[in-house]
Amino acid sequence: MAVDKITVDKVTWDKVGRVTEPGRYMYTFGWLTITAGDLDIWKQYPQAAFTLLAQHSAPDEFVVEEYHLGAFDIAPDPRPPFTAH
Repeated sequence: MAVDKITVDKVTWDKVGRVTEPGRYMYTFGWLTITAGDLDIWKQYPQAAFTLLAQHSAPDEFVVEEYHLGAFDIAPDPRPPFTAH
């Protein structure tokens, strides 16, 4: 039985240029909307990685990729286990 792998695109604060204001920003793949709540999370957890969610535009609009941030992981790169010597 073949299993399809799902690729989930994640974005970090560094990847979006550490923006400081909520807004709509051009990113490598289209427009990304960042909210004040998203920024609050990044200020508290600067290494957090958000899942990118596509927003579908109305059929009569130009085809432009629109994204917003979804669920996030506050420790995307696991740290080595703590050991006492």
